[in-house]
Amino acid sequence: MSSELEVFRDNVRRFVAEDISPHEKRWAQQQSVDRELWTKAGALGLLCPAVPEAYGGAGGDFRHDAIILEEQSYAGNTAWAKGVHEIVVHYVLACGTEDQKKRWLPKLASGDMVGAIAMTEPGTGSDLQSIRSTARLDGDNYIVNGSKTFISNGLHCGLLIIVCKTDASLPGSRGISLLVAETDGLPGFRRGRLLEKIGQKGQDTAELFFEDVCIPAENLLGGREGRGFMQLMQQLPHERLILAMGAQAAAEQAIAITLDYVKERKAFGQKLIEFQNTRFTLAELHTHTSLARSFVDRCVEQAVKGELDTSTASMAKLACTDNQCRVVDACLQLFGGYGYMLEYPIAQMYADARVQKIYGGSNEIMKEIIARSLASE
Repeated sequence: MSSELEVFRDNVRRFVAEDISPHEKRWAQQQSVDRELWTKAGALGLLCPAVPEAYGGAGGDFRHDAIILEEQSYAGNTAWAKGVHEIVVHYVLACGTEDQKKRWLPKLASGDMVGAIAMTEPGTGSDLQSIRSTARLDGDNYIVNGSKTFISNGLHCGLLIIVCKTDASLPGSRGISLLVAETDGLPGFRRGRLLEKIGQKGQDTAELFFEDVCIPAENLLGGREGRGFMQLMQQLPHERLILAMGAQAAAEQAIAITLDYVKERKAFGQKLIEFQNTRFTLAELHTHTSLARSFVDRCVEQAVKGELDTSTASMAKLACTDNQCRVVDACLQLFGGYGYMLEYPIAQMYADARVQKIYGGSNEIMKEIIARSLASE
C-alpha cells in the first residue's frame, strides 16, 4: 500500500457507499445493476485502473483492481460484476493486436462498453476443450453458431469474447480461437433469459445464443487462429486471483460483523463472546483467514511483477474460496436463528459464497492443476 493507494481506496469506498449499497435490494429484484453504473464508474476512473493511459486506462496496476474488489466485498456487493469486466480488459490488453487495443480498451475504460466472456456451454462446465460453438471463415467474416450459459454481464455486455472452434476438425483444445463481438445491434445474436440463482441475485447472468452471427475476421483476438486455448490458460491465473481476492475480503468481513454481533447478543445471561465456544471458533477462523491474507497478498505482489503462475493462482483460488465458505458458515451458526434471516447480512453472504468454489474453474479442477505441477517438478 501507499498514500496514493489509500486515497484511491477512500474514493472507491465512497463510490460503493453512495452508488452501490443503496440500490442492492432493487438490483436483486431486477436481476441486474443499472446500466448507468458502468458509465459513472468509468467517469470516476474506476474501470481499467491497471490499463496504460495510452489506451484510456488509469496507468495503475493490479493493486488498484484488488482495492475495488475488497471494498465491494466489505460492503457485501456481488451485483456489480466489475471483476468480469476487468478479466475481459486483460484479455484484450495481453492478447490483442495494437489496433484491437486502441479500438476497444478506451470504450471499456469509459464504461461505454461492458465486457463479458462467453466460455461455458450447456454440458461443458469447466471442460473448455469440449466446446461446440463454431466459427466458420467466410471471406472477411466469421459465421458463428452455438450457445453459451452462465454468462456474467450477459445482459449489458457490449463487448463479448466468444470461445469457439474455428477448426472443428481438430480434437480437444486444438482449433479453439477467441472472437470478439461488438454486440449492439448484432444480427443473429440473442440474449436469453436472466438465470435465477441461489445468491448474487443482482448480477445479470444470462444465456446467449448465436445464429449465423457475422463477426469481422479482424476481430479474431490476436489475429491468429487456434491460439484460443493457450490465451485462456495464460489469462485464467488473473481471473482466479480476482476470485481469491473477493473471497478473502468476504471472509474478513464475515468475521468482523460476527464479532460485532456476539459482543452485543446475550444468551443465558451473558454475552455470546463470553462463551468459550464462541471465542475458540472466532480464534480459529481469524487464524486461518490471516494466513490466507498473507498468501493472497504475496500473489498480488507476484501479479504486479508479472510473475504469478498458474499453480500459485489455483492455490489462491482453492484456499481462499474454501475458507470463505467455511468462515461464513461458521459465522452464521453463531448468529443462531437470526443468521437464517436475510435481514442480517451474514445470511446473504452465505448464499453468495457457494458459487465461489464452482466458477472460474471448480475447486476440484484447481486441485488437479496443482497436482500436475507437483508431478512435473
